[in-house]
Amino acid sequence: MRRIAITRDVSPAITRCELTHLQRAPIDLEIARSQHRAYEKELERLGWSLLRLPVEPDLPDSVFVEDAAIVLDEVAVITRPGAPSRRPETAAVAEALRPYRLLLTIEEPGTMDGGDVLRIDRDLYIGVSRRTNEAAVEQMKRALARFGYRVTGIEVSECLHLKSAVTLVDQETILINPRWVIPGFFQGVRVIETDPGEPYAANGLLLGRRILYPTAFPRTRERLTGGGIRIVDIDMSELAKAEGAVTCCSILFEG
Repeated sequence: MRRIAITRDVSPAITRCELTHLQRAPIDLEIARSQHRAYEKELERLGWSLLRLPVEPDLPDSVFVEDAAIVLDEVAVITRPGAPSRRPETAAVAEALRPYRLLLTIEEPGTMDGGDVLRIDRDLYIGVSRRTNEAAVEQMKRALARFGYRVTGIEVSECLHLKSAVTLVDQETILINPRWVIPGFFQGVRVIETDPGEPYAANGLLLGRRILYPTAFPRTRERLTGGGIRIVDIDMSELAKAEGAVTCCSILFEG
């Protein structure tokens, strides 16, 4: 089995990206692409084979491939993104996944972004947000019950996605901003809280025994290393202006 990471280069239209909680700021396309290439190189260095999709000049947010699909051991769920401008992003991702998984789809009136889905073993926690609705949660419950997954919807109101507020940083530990989501929702895990001055710091990408983690959050980084979490630093400052983070830029699976 290979460890595969689906990625897609930064669109030249990223300056027209969807924004919900951030004010629009200038994005330097060349720096964003350089940071994204560094991200891909770290994935490769840590043992992941890249499956690069063609750049999408007319889809501003298409670098954030995570939102287009949720890949599980048995199936992949192709999403229906909450922002209509992002729905064309899913076609290329579905084609890339077709050789590896049975494909399921979120259907209207459901909307779902992959960034709202946190998997911890056989539990899927799904943020009900401005991008993901209850109809999609119910579709996920029905579709995945036969595979033994437990699906729980969690209200998200102060951040873009559930994984803006909480991510898995080892197999038994979550990193969480407790002001954005209640830690008690997640049972049987150790909890590390973000530094109060770094509200966007709860996003780390678990890659085996390490996490890829943004350099923008040094105080939370200290909490992570103090908790025994092994970190690979990455600068994602330009993509952060588009409300992107380290989990957003890849879809990871074994195939």
